[in-house]
Amino acid sequence: MKIAVIHQPQYLPYLGFFHKLQKGDIFVVMDSVQFQRRGVQHRNQIKTSQGAQWLTVPVLHRSRDEERINEMLINSEFPWSHKHWHTLMTNYSRTPYFDKYSSGLEEILTREWNNLCQLDMALIEWVMENLGIKKSIIYMSALEVEGNKSELLIDICKAVGADTYLSGSGGKNYMDMAAFEAAGINVLWQEFNYPSYVQAFPELGFIPNLSIVDTLFCCGPETRKFLELN
Repeated sequence: MKIAVIHQPQYLPYLGFFHKLQKGDIFVVMDSVQFQRRGVQHRNQIKTSQGAQWLTVPVLHRSRDEERINEMLINSEFPWSHKHWHTLMTNYSRTPYFDKYSSGLEEILTREWNNLCQLDMALIEWVMENLGIKKSIIYMSALEVEGNKSELLIDICKAVGADTYLSGSGGKNYMDMAAFEAAGINVLWQEFNYPSYVQAFPELGFIPNLSIVDTLFCCGPETRKFLELN
């Protein structure tokens, strides 16, 4: 069985994203699909003394037509990277594992970035390295595939030689299971329940589904145990 995880790149994704990667054999980056405005492709949330807060990478919209993720340019007129890093330092500097990960994360964030997808993937690969997630990475733009929804997913699986597709539970709402069966592609469903752990600002209560940096700074190497959940 060869399991494909097919996912759009995201900005510092949440823990469940990496749980899914850990369960697959191949990570296919959907870099050439439509960019979602105000989506997690260019932003994510962290915990602050005021509660959850978005960190957003500003992007340039060149047209009202379809914009592909790998074509999205970062708006460098805004000092977003230094603002993000300052916000992270302000809110996580006292967490147990901030010093362990801070230098590597700061180095990536404060590079000069033009392309959003390249930024996202540099951060994702940095997290994968720190969590020991070793998977083949293939970009959809390098594959000769086309179609929409189920047809596209099936074509991607065939293109990378995968006989199984690992989907998030949301896929049940739109996937054509008969098409997968006809194509000989098995479907597995990700089972992930966000775990509870000690966060910064405990007086605010636990806030789930934040960026992976929240888990890393608070839990350090123990974050790996959350990847083994069902």
